[in-house]
Amino acid sequence: MLSLQDIHSFYGRSHILQGVSLEVEAGETVALLGRNGVGKTTTLRTIMGLTPARKGVIIFDQQDITRQATHRIARAGLALVPSGRRIFSNLTVRQNLLLAQSHSKSPIGEGWTIGRIYDTFPKLAKLDSRRAGFLSGGEQQMLKLGRALVANPRFLLLDELTEGLAPAIVGDLFMWLKQLQDEGLGMLICEQNALFALDLAQRAYILDKGQIRHQGTADKLRGSKEVMQYLGV
Repeated sequence: MLSLQDIHSFYGRSHILQGVSLEVEAGETVALLGRNGVGKTTTLRTIMGLTPARKGVIIFDQQDITRQATHRIARAGLALVPSGRRIFSNLTVRQNLLLAQSHSKSPIGEGWTIGRIYDTFPKLAKLDSRRAGFLSGGEQQMLKLGRALVANPRFLLLDELTEGLAPAIVGDLFMWLKQLQDEGLGMLICEQNALFALDLAQRAYILDKGQIRHQGTADKLRGSKEVMQYLGV
């Protein structure tokens, strides 16, 4: 469903991605792992057209989306859940969700509705009229994930979702992502928490200095002493 072929991306003169190639099949969950600064976030930004590739090809659902405008890529069915507190702080929880819902291609009342988001994340329902900037870190992660889902994407790009979260919230996050996985939603997960990602993913790629150094099933990589040492596990 998603294919990156020999992708090269730059920030100015800095050559960040140096020939990255990876594949994610429909309904598959794949992890992209590596230390800080190796290019994981840049990979997701390149897919979404935020840092356009200078070389290489990106295919999504048999369509070439390389260097397309970000809004066109989103409308094709890709959604990015970014790292950090990337929400509209001055808007309420509901207003954040309504803004995302306006970009959904699904008929009103079908797929992921705000009601279904609130059923999945009951805490958000209780915070419906609260400004998003006053939410806790875990609540903001729920909102970011809900905001992506309410646009009814066919594929999720997840960037460092567990960062800064309490262990109990990480456990809840795993459960929510497992539910999406069971529903057949494809996901590419970039994570510092390697064990979290490998427990969820079927396969993984290990990125180092802008290049893929290792790839294989999650079980194979989890069993590699070299890979686990590199990831700091």
